[in-house]
Amino acid sequence: MSNDKQGSGIVIDDRVAARDGDPVLSDGAPLNPAPGVWDMRVFEALLAPLRAWTSPKFYGLENIPAQGPVLIVANHNLLGGIDAPLILPEILRQRGRLVRGLAEHVLMVPGVRNFLHHYGAVRGTRSNCLALLERGEAVVVFPGGGREAIRRQGEKYVLKWEGRTGFARMAIQAGVPIVPLAMIGIDDAYDIVFDGQHPVMRPLRWTCSLLGINPELNPPLVKGIGPTIVPRPERFYFSAGTPIDPTAWMEAEDLDGAAADLRDVVRKGLEEELQFLFNERDRDSGRTLAGRLRNALPF
Repeated sequence: MSNDKQGSGIVIDDRVAARDGDPVLSDGAPLNPAPGVWDMRVFEALLAPLRAWTSPKFYGLENIPAQGPVLIVANHNLLGGIDAPLILPEILRQRGRLVRGLAEHVLMVPGVRNFLHHYGAVRGTRSNCLALLERGEAVVVFPGGGREAIRRQGEKYVLKWEGRTGFARMAIQAGVPIVPLAMIGIDDAYDIVFDGQHPVMRPLRWTCSLLGINPELNPPLVKGIGPTIVPRPERFYFSAGTPIDPTAWMEAEDLDGAAADLRDVVRKGLEEELQFLFNERDRDSGRTLAGRLRNALPF
């Protein structure tokens, strides 16, 4: 429910409003973030150890338009925020675009929020997304949300999109293409010892409840190299698929049905990109660090 401030033209909630014709993003997010050269060097320096450890490969980024609005729809992997940051500077390098991320609400706290805003991310609301698309931006969304990132036993690379049609509605409403973006790697680098719903994790679930965090999003206990939390040096792989034009769904009388149908088309496209990456991974002699070191030898 909104509360209008008389005369200001601003709606005081998480919806986009307008002042003098310009949209206003929630949380004071800037419309035109402009991280400079040194900002990007700092960001790259923060990612350098992860990039060196995972030696990522990128495919199909030419499918992301160099200009004009586009909705990039990606899968979340285990723990959510480990692999995704690597794709953003790569798109900037190859396509010259700063992708605007839709961040989880739980991340919108002072400090973290300011950092995210500086690099173009905004709170993940439909109104923020629509405002950015209407301005011609490239926006990335993860339909599975936190539940897809907070995996349980037996959910390796599973898409958790049940009932999620919001991104499809936005693409239909804004009339923008959707590019499916698949990512794999981190689910191979960790094993889940206990998922968040295991009885042994009850104290952590209780703590999450006290902090107001959905207990469904209680993180799992994971292990990487041996019993440690250092991830195994598995290569990360990323692939952008062919853009999906929403025009065929824009004149539908049943918007709910159209959004569900478009979601299923996008899901199929993303699953095809995931299968492509699984195939690439399985035949890649440099998938592991040991393999990459062997490939680097001159004999």
